[in-house]
Amino acid sequence: MDPAKVKELKLFVDQIKANPAILSNSSLKFFRDYLESLHCKLPAAAYDSGDAGASRKKDGSDIDMEDFEDEDADTKGPANPPDDLESDDEIVESDVELEGEIVEADNDPPQKMGDPSVEVTEESRDASQEAKGKAMEAISEGKLDEGIEHLTEAILLNPTSAIMYGTRANVYIKMKKPNAAIRDANAALEINPDSAKGYKSRGMALAMLGKWEEAAKDLHLASKLDYDEEINAALKKVEPNAHKIEEHRRKYDRLRKEREEKKLQRERQRRRAEAEAAYEKATKKEESSSETFGGMPGGFPGGGMPGGFPGGGMPGGFPGGGMPGGFPGGGMPGGFPGGGMPGGFPGGGMPGGFPGGGMPGAFPGAGSGGVPGNIDMSKILNDPELMAAFKDPDVMAALQDVMKNPANLAKHQANPKVAPIIAKMMSKFAGPK
Repeated sequence: MDPAKVKELKLFVDQIKANPAILSNSSLKFFRDYLESLHCKLPAAAYDSGDAGASRKKDGSDIDMEDFEDEDADTKGPANPPDDLESDDEIVESDVELEGEIVEADNDPPQKMGDPSVEVTEESRDASQEAKGKAMEAISEGKLDEGIEHLTEAILLNPTSAIMYGTRANVYIKMKKPNAAIRDANAALEINPDSAKGYKSRGMALAMLGKWEEAAKDLHLASKLDYDEEINAALKKVEPNAHKIEEHRRKYDRLRKEREEKKLQRERQRRRAEAEAAYEKATKKEESSSETFGGMPGGFPGGGMPGGFPGGGMPGGFPGGGMPGGFPGGGMPGGFPGGGMPGGFPGGGMPGGFPGGGMPGAFPGAGSGGVPGNIDMSKILNDPELMAAFKDPDVMAALQDVMKNPANLAKHQANPKVAPIIAKMMSKFAGPK
């Protein structure tokens, strides 16, 4: 049963005990009728609806069903708690309905036990049997205490006899002293591990203490060693309780295992969700970064040129419009300056330069000293050879070297992989003929 519901019921019963007039509430008529059907005797206050409110206010216990629900709502939390909160609650085991009489454990000082190191002679063995005979006579007359005394004498005379200990254990069981009986049974089993009387007396003593499973185990062993009707009768009382306890334990072991499995499953789901969220966050961050730099993977951003040299004046590529770090025009330092500037590639038919359509120091079709203004970038983007070359680390390293110092172009002109690419790029920069 739900522990929260049990708590509510207990609180409700406590309120009724403190003020029976609560039962006079018309909303509890069904409960009052149920109690009457069980032949419960209810006080007059349970039927006096007129004075019920006044009596409740007088003793400070004014409460109705709505107040009860509101009060308990603060203690039981949300109506539908999350699964992970429910799983953290300990499983409350129900009681097992068992049958059979259980006696209070005896806490008397331990009885006298024999010294196993004593040498047993024929005389002492005979004297032990004589003492046992006196004990059995006393027991038959119902003198159990006297019987214990004679059996103790017999044990001291012959401490190596498992039968003597087993016999005294049976007398202790009749005296409802299970702990004393268990001590004697253990002594008997130490002397003779196959003592049926030892297992029988210990099993019956354990049953008296309510240790049903242990009792069933001992009684089964006793039955295998030396079956008798007394053992069989004891097993009929012990086994049902032992089975109930075993089934109860298996049930709650299964529930705990299921709870742990659900807990592990939720933990796996939580970690998976965290990993997916982290991946999604990283993906969005990467997409945002790509958009910021013009979507050019692995190369010089800007102008939509993948892995290569952007246009449109973006830094780090072969920009136009005089931006630093690329192939600038307008005579800016660090690039391929035109206009006869030192360190560049002068045009206009000058030696060592790229002809610039009659304009000094420029690429073809350009104004004075700059990259041509009528570059059709689609010619580069649609050229498969150039696009493939931009993905080649060797080609990109050479082009970056030239960007840093245009004079380094000379050392790459002998490279069969790089020189054709630079030449082809220059041809794309050519103006209309």
